[in-house]
Amino acid sequence: MQFAPAIVQKLESQARRFDELTEQISRPEVASDGKRLPALLQERGRLQSAADLAQRLRALVARRSEAEHIVADPKADADLAALAREDLAALDAEERALDDEIKAALITEPEDLRRKVIVEIRAGIGGDEATLFAADLYRIYRRYAESKRWRIEDLDVAHTDVGGFKEIVFAVEGEGAWSRLRFESGGHRVQRVPETEAQGRIHTSAATVAVLPEVEAVEIEIRPEDLRIDTMRAGGAGGQHVNKTESAVRITHLPTGIVAICQDDKSQHKNKASAMRMLASRIYDAERQRIEKERAAERKSQVGTGDRNARIRTYNYPQNRVTDHRLNENYSLELVTAGRLDPIVDELDARDREERIKNLA
Repeated sequence: MQFAPAIVQKLESQARRFDELTEQISRPEVASDGKRLPALLQERGRLQSAADLAQRLRALVARRSEAEHIVADPKADADLAALAREDLAALDAEERALDDEIKAALITEPEDLRRKVIVEIRAGIGGDEATLFAADLYRIYRRYAESKRWRIEDLDVAHTDVGGFKEIVFAVEGEGAWSRLRFESGGHRVQRVPETEAQGRIHTSAATVAVLPEVEAVEIEIRPEDLRIDTMRAGGAGGQHVNKTESAVRITHLPTGIVAICQDDKSQHKNKASAMRMLASRIYDAERQRIEKERAAERKSQVGTGDRNARIRTYNYPQNRVTDHRLNENYSLELVTAGRLDPIVDELDARDREERIKNLA
C-alpha cells in the first residue's frame, strides 16, 4: 500500500523534533537546568511513539523496495524471488496495521493523555431548580468517576438553601480523565416538574459545565507580580464559619483579568492553594480555547471542542430520555443519571477521531 505523503511528513516532523530534544537534553547546561529540563523531558516523552513509528515505517519502506527490486530483476535467483513475493504479500498486512497505528498516534494530542482535570458546574436560568440541576450533574459525574476509579476532590462549593449548588468546582484525577470528560463542556438543560411546582407544570432550567485541563507547574508560568490576592469573609449558605473569619480568597490575574475565588475551606491557606489551581487551569484553558477556535475554523465538525456557548444535552424527565444534540441521539435518563455516560462518550470520541483523521491529509 501507499502511505499518504501528508501523514508521512507529519510523522517524520515529530520524529525530527524527538531527535532535537534528545540532543538538547544531552547538553550539560540543559541537563542542569531544573526549570527547563522537565518540560523538555515531558515533550520528548510524548514524541517517543512517533519516533518509534517513524523508524518502523522506514524499515517497511526499505523492505518493500528491496523485495520489489528482486521480483523485478529477471536475473534474480528463483528461490530468492519467491521469498521476495511472499514478503510483499506479508508487507501489505503489516503496512495497513502500521498505517492505523500512525494515524492513531498523530491524532493523539498532548491534552488527550492528561490524568487531571478541573470541572466547574454553574447553575443557569431557572432559579432554585437550576441549582438543584447543578447538584444532579455533580452527582452524575461523581458516579461516573467512581465507576472509573478516579479520585475526586471538591475545591469550592457555593451551596443554596434548597440543597443545590450555585456553583461547584472539583478536581478529577485518573487514567483517561480528560479524554472522557472533555465532551461534557457546554450547556446542559433539564425539563421536569420542580418539587415546588404545585400545578404540575414542566419547567426548563439550565446549567453550564466547563472541563479544564489541570496544568502542571512546568506548563505555565504565573509571576507573583501579575497577581492581586484579596481576602474576605466567606459567604453563602451552608458555611459554619460564614462571616466569622477572612478565610475566603480571591486571586486576580492582572494581565488577563481572569479571577478565581475559593471560600469552601476554613483555612485561608487551603483556599488560596485551591484558588491558584483553579486560576492556573483557567489561564491555560483560555489559551487552549483560542488555539482550538483557530483549528475549528478548518474543521467541518466541532465535536469535542468544548464550546461552552453551545447547548449540548437535554435531560427530559417526563419522557425518561437524555438527548445529546451533537449526536442527535437519545439515551436512557435512568442510566445517565446513574453515571453511565460511556455510550454517549464512546460515540462522541469515535466521531471526533474520524474528524481528526480527515484533517491529517
